[in-house]
Amino acid sequence: MGDIKRKRKKYTAPRKAFDKARIEEENKIVEKYGLKKKREIWKAASTISLLRKRAKSLIPRSDAEKQKFFEKLQGTGFKASNIADVLGLKTEDLLERRLQTFVVKKNLATTMNQARQLIVHKQIMVNGNIVNVPSFVVSTDLENKIALKAKTEKIAKKEIKVGEEQ
Repeated sequence: MGDIKRKRKKYTAPRKAFDKARIEEENKIVEKYGLKKKREIWKAASTISLLRKRAKSLIPRSDAEKQKFFEKLQGTGFKASNIADVLGLKTEDLLERRLQTFVVKKNLATTMNQARQLIVHKQIMVNGNIVNVPSFVVSTDLENKIALKAKTEKIAKKEIKVGEEQ
């Protein structure tokens, strides 16, 4: 019975519910990255906060531990080679690493909303596996392994051929 874990929130909501400047800033981010809820911004901010705390705790530690931490961050796709770089990370840095963003960057979708729909409808494969989570963080080794599902490609080619015949 002791192996049941409680599900906890992975974010903290802003202290001021109606801060006009924050709301406008969040609306721009939601629009830019095609997010569904502002909760996704808060989760990303919380993750970045945890990385910063980890970096601060590494200051007195050995160089080997620091190097291991930086290698992990670089594998995730963050450009961090020292503690100052980690402390300088922004929420947008993490949002840039999302699968939804990469689908648009690779021209598999024209808009962020279309990318989100393709992912949720299980039309995107990463390293041969279907991923249906738009917030999936793409590591550097998986960047070039993002593709449309084969069935989707065939349908798209048929539509192109039908359009050419007319």
